[in-house]
Amino acid sequence: MVAETLPGRRLTPAERCTQQYAHHLREVRGLAEATILNYVPFIDHFLTDRFADGPVTLSGLRARDVVRFVQRQAPRLHRQRAKLMTSALRSFLQYAQYRGEVGLDLAAAVPAVANWSMPAIPRAISADQVRQLLASIDQGTAMGRRDYAMVLLLARLGLRSSAVVSLELDDIDWNRATLTVRGKGGLRHALPVAPEVGQAIVAYLCDGRPQSPSRRVFLRAKAPIRGFRNASGVGSVVRHALQRAGMQAPTYGVHQFRHGLATELLRQGASLSEIGEVLGHRHPQTTMIYTKVDLEALRTLALPWPGGAQ
Repeated sequence: MVAETLPGRRLTPAERCTQQYAHHLREVRGLAEATILNYVPFIDHFLTDRFADGPVTLSGLRARDVVRFVQRQAPRLHRQRAKLMTSALRSFLQYAQYRGEVGLDLAAAVPAVANWSMPAIPRAISADQVRQLLASIDQGTAMGRRDYAMVLLLARLGLRSSAVVSLELDDIDWNRATLTVRGKGGLRHALPVAPEVGQAIVAYLCDGRPQSPSRRVFLRAKAPIRGFRNASGVGSVVRHALQRAGMQAPTYGVHQFRHGLATELLRQGASLSEIGEVLGHRHPQTTMIYTKVDLEALRTLALPWPGGAQ
């Protein structure tokens, strides 16, 4: 423990705070001594990194402090040590919230370092690739106007393919410029429609969409004229568009647009709560997956964490 390894001199505020945390783990949580000995050095390092030899004001901690510490330290550690570090940070931040010194759930801001090297990390299409793909779609044809509008909904609003397929004419409020989409679990939420997206939908509806009793916005181009049967129809549109453009995108899948939007929002400094609102997430933990998309984005990030605190 810090107090035992630093005899004969006065503890710094960071070391005193770490000592109090260790006492909590031992006396209140009843954790094993081995766990405490593993956690304490990480917390001492984190607090010293943030506050140096000055007063430790835990209420001043922000998500960006946590993320930046992890992104600096994780590359220097073996994967298991990095995983232990994030566990220690979550434990300490929960302790700080328990004491009432931190009002935000900063534990949820600790990146899932253990998953950064996993093959399932989301692959994101870049903003330049999105522009290239959109420019390649022939808007001079009815099918091209449909495909262009569909890709815009994926790229600009981050819609899932199922939401694009199920979109109905009544879901568009032209007066308010909003779009009501169906998310997972049948939940519905409204999203603002940028002029670029609205104009593309109007172009398709006015000069491209076949006559049909169907209320679906997007219809098949070939008989039978009706809405797409399932989300795979959107995947087919995306795949063929990428192939026609001759692009080397991360995948031929639809979800790369959702990941691409999240990555771009991160680069622009949006908070995870703001990104979660755009993507229709119910829990901040769901949005945390997007901190694994692009480490370069994290290096320039100043994250407010929930509620917009700076």
